[in-house]
Amino acid sequence: MTSDVPQGATAARATDRPGDGSPFALGLLLRRAHWRAATVMTEALRPLGVELRHFAVLIELVNHGPTVQRDLVAATGSDKAGIMRIVDDLERRGLAVRKAVPGDRRARAVEITPRGLELFDAAHEAAEPLAERLVADLAPDEPARLMELLTRVAHPVDDTTG
Repeated sequence: MTSDVPQGATAARATDRPGDGSPFALGLLLRRAHWRAATVMTEALRPLGVELRHFAVLIELVNHGPTVQRDLVAATGSDKAGIMRIVDDLERRGLAVRKAVPGDRRARAVEITPRGLELFDAAHEAAEPLAERLVADLAPDEPARLMELLTRVAHPVDDTTG
């Protein structure tokens, strides 16, 4: 197999180590940063009895109001069966409810409940000190700059997908 690799090709192999110059470096570093952030946010949500997948749905409901399940699939990157389980969990906990959609007998909109909003707000309070840990090694002005840059990467001006 190594005989198929052109000479000099090893210099640009993708890693997620500092200084990697490969074209995959940014994506790999973003993935590693995501894992760190997800771990911290999971820690914040654990005492509240929800997981990141539940919180992702609550975020969509807060941002967009009642949302049909198929739109939650697209918004959260989940699949149809996964969203069903997540919404079932949220309903069992009294954090969301399914309601009929006028004019569409098959569709159900998911709506956050007052209890869900309370948990949403409590999660933000719990996450604040943990989120500060994520950026503790940055200079005072760098967290805001990082947010600005990541926002531009995640939401390009010409992006019509979101």
